Amino acid sequence: MYETSDIRKGLRIEMDEEPFIVIEFQFVKPGKGTAFTRTKVRNLINGAVIDRTFKSGEKLKPADTEERPMQYLYCDGNYHFLDSSNYDQVSLETSIVAENANYLTENMNVAISFFKGRPISLTLPNFVVLEVSETAPGEKGNTVTGALKSAVVTTGYSLNVPLFINEGDHLKVDTRNGEYVERVKSKS
Repeated sequence: MYETSDIRKGLRIEMDEEPFIVIEFQFVKPGKGTAFTRTKVRNLINGAVIDRTFKSGEKLKPADTEERPMQYLYCDGNYHFLDSSNYDQVSLETSIVAENANYLTENMNVAISFFKGRPISLTLPNFVVLEVSETAPGEKGNTVTGALKSAVVTTGYSLNVPLFINEGDHLKVDTRNGEYVERVKSKS
């Protein structure tokens, strides 16, 4: 069991039979009365953020979560992943993968969080390399700073890229905000 003094950013706790992660906290010692900790916690299953206050001395139950590295295999309506340590396959529903599907490529290594043995979330690497499958032709000599055009990558995701990007180029994309980072020589 955790004490209120153990509360910190990133701590995973269980409330109302669901896992939560602390995203903000503040210890408050009023002039009168008992001290307390004001927190913002995010539900790891549905992503809802709630405010919760804990009195000093209150006990918190640790969330029974684990994160395992897995490899993406394929999608047939559900997304299938392989645990390379024991060769178990895990299937995730589209609702769990959500917008992460924009960046998934075959054989990509990801982290999947489990709560009481049930998969609840997917964490991608911060950057992925994707190939441009469709965009307007590149323009030579156009030196307008910051000019962008639309490009579609092999996963079907559309993003804005500089004018010099051509079809077949490999792009480094930030999975946290979906933005172009740089052009890379070859897929790594």
